[in-house]
Amino acid sequence: ACASPAPSKIVIPAGTFLLSRAVLEGPCKGPVDIQVQGTIKAPPDPSHFKDDTWVMFNHIEGFTMSGGGIFDGQGTLAWSKNDCHKNKKCTLFPVNIRFNFLTNAYIQDITTKDSKQFNVNVLGCKNITFEHFTVSNPEHSLNTDGIHIGRSDGVTILHSEIKTGDDCISLGDGSKNVVVNGISCGPGHGISIGSLGKYQGEEPVAGIKIANCTITNTMNGVRIKSWPASYPGTASDMHFEDITMDNVSNPIIIDQQYCPWNQCDLKNPSRIKLSNISFKNIRGTAAGKEAVKLFCSAGFPCEGVELADIDLTYTGPDGPAISQCSNVSPKLSGKQNPPICAAPATTSPGGQAGPGEASPGGKASPGGKASPGATA
Repeated sequence: ACASPAPSKIVIPAGTFLLSRAVLEGPCKGPVDIQVQGTIKAPPDPSHFKDDTWVMFNHIEGFTMSGGGIFDGQGTLAWSKNDCHKNKKCTLFPVNIRFNFLTNAYIQDITTKDSKQFNVNVLGCKNITFEHFTVSNPEHSLNTDGIHIGRSDGVTILHSEIKTGDDCISLGDGSKNVVVNGISCGPGHGISIGSLGKYQGEEPVAGIKIANCTITNTMNGVRIKSWPASYPGTASDMHFEDITMDNVSNPIIIDQQYCPWNQCDLKNPSRIKLSNISFKNIRGTAAGKEAVKLFCSAGFPCEGVELADIDLTYTGPDGPAISQCSNVSPKLSGKQNPPICAAPATTSPGGQAGPGEASPGGKASPGGKASPGATA
């Protein structure tokens, strides 16, 4: 198919198929269309894999995939073996699908489920769209981000449903011109930009629009995170709008003291400069009292932060909801429930990482997470 100068189509018909590993390596002579109608299953034993790749598409221009089919990573055994929270040299299990260096790609009506680690990793792509895309992992699955994006320009995710054990969508360094619209997220850890600053030479994040999403029963809602004592970097023009929260522990959070497993130096502030950030028309219910947390860097305070029409309620015994702020002076308009930045921060989110948060010891990822081998 890749060698055909005319547009080619690969069809995987209805049925169930076992697949050990597959790579479609370009550049191809013409556009390639893959129709996945059946269910493709990975070997359940992670020791079958010699690296962290199961299915991968590389260096293709004009790639499309659709058909309603399923990529089943059969990850149950891998989750039980994940010890990255205590072992810096932990084994990196395979990503279900890797899209590397694709130009003008469109993925529609595809499901990825039960991945051993990330469901999808997008690296070095230009103009790639996911529509009616489904991610289905249980809440207890570790480090199983739905769609992780790094060093890509022009990524669009539309009208999709993501249930997983880690971030529904995570954006790493070099993510530019990303649009996320009409996503249902949960369970999981919400929609995250970062974590940023862990590795030297990370590229700027710029031009992010997250809108019209529903986030349900997650650890976080919309989040920007960077490591303390970080390498320098920037993230700007990040906008979150028209988002419904349903029982979300941290609905709105900027965390520049992100420190999973307490394995970092909290004494030195993050050197990631955050600017031009807005949270507008975000409403619903919080599962914890601190509904809004804006913890910016003491060394590089956030600039140009705007909150408008925030309405987040908490009904627990220690309620009502509150906000906490440090190193930020946001512009406020419209409804502000809870009152935003009415009191200084008394606690830090640093160190609050759930099972499966960015595992230590992973390869340097375009994306800042200790990701399963998302290296260029």
